[in-house]
Amino acid sequence: MNKILLLAFGCGLLACSGRKSATTDEHKTANMDSATTNRNTFNEARHFLQEYHHDLIELKAGDAQALICPAYQGRVMTSTADGQASYGWINYELIQSKKILPHMNAFGGEDRFWLGPEGGQFALYFKKGDPFDGEHWQTPAAIDSEPFTLTKKTETSATFTRQVELVNYSGSLFNIGIERTVSLVSKPEIDQLLGEKTDSLKVVGVRSDNVITNKGAQTWSAKTGLPSIWILGMMNASPATTVIVPFQPGAGQPINDSYFGKLPAERLIIGERSALFKADANYRSKIGVAPARATKWLGSYDPGTKTLTLVTYTFDSSNKQYVNSAWELQKEPFSGDVLNAYNDGPMKPGQPQMGKFYEMESSSPAAALAPSQSMQHQHTTIHLQGPESQLDKISQRLLLTRLETIEQ
Repeated sequence: MNKILLLAFGCGLLACSGRKSATTDEHKTANMDSATTNRNTFNEARHFLQEYHHDLIELKAGDAQALICPAYQGRVMTSTADGQASYGWINYELIQSKKILPHMNAFGGEDRFWLGPEGGQFALYFKKGDPFDGEHWQTPAAIDSEPFTLTKKTETSATFTRQVELVNYSGSLFNIGIERTVSLVSKPEIDQLLGEKTDSLKVVGVRSDNVITNKGAQTWSAKTGLPSIWILGMMNASPATTVIVPFQPGAGQPINDSYFGKLPAERLIIGERSALFKADANYRSKIGVAPARATKWLGSYDPGTKTLTLVTYTFDSSNKQYVNSAWELQKEPFSGDVLNAYNDGPMKPGQPQMGKFYEMESSSPAAALAPSQSMQHQHTTIHLQGPESQLDKISQRLLLTRLETIEQ
């Protein structure tokens, strides 16, 4: 990335979560060895997951396929465009261990359901009065280690439900109904979304439609806190993989990199219309984009495999109220980011890490819902493999970035 073409920038380069620490035992269990890192074929992923999850769901439309685990909240573990490449990162060692870890279980998966906010006075991951640190951070079991119920299945889609009661840091009770439908996106719809025919490319699209409903008797309000839908995707990292973040012109910083401290210049390069964030899983870091600067797209590119991954999501630019997940009592609890990207790495030099993955994430606005009211958030992931010249056209239009600016 330190070989970025400055000329291209001059012309306009056409939330992982807020976790701050984890126990040593967690990292030892979750850490992947080199053999595990190289398990990147779809067939191996299928055979492995079937061994540990007999209810594994397979969606298929021609060569496009996806694997979903009901036990992991209807999580999309991985997908493929050709029956060979496997795009989602899977934590083989943790699944094989059959352990349930404290704080969080990083099973992997390229589309998982979470709820926000993580930190702050309305946090769903900290108990009232607890300090905001790794020892006290706890992902609610209902969105971490407990199953969702399969209610409907077709060859190309599956629907899951779950009802959960959560108490936030301020002591407010939320009775939340969750419905989640995962489906393969048809090729004609992918072409329509991209604005270009993809006949010369290998392509797969996976969409999750996520709905939360206020099942309680009280209206959710800013005074007691508001939940949000939070979708996160873990992808396989490589030395040259780069997350591409387009942004709108406007006031304020285009990229928020204050989560874990300022990033070295070679890891985050901000141009006139987009930013490049190194996603090699060698340096723990996170960035975000506020709703005032976000576009409807986020992406990544792996020049080694010629794979362009795109994420698009439900986004109303007029709604500026997004939950703030910072691990502190906040002055502005509803001034959070709509998009995030996370790169895994050691907590400290020489320490182990969760795995060789990076994440691309999107969030819904804060859900100010009356009893029985619902909010929906749609998150779509598209993987494209093929000639860089065609991928570049798509990247320039949707990500405002020329792929040649990414170091090979």
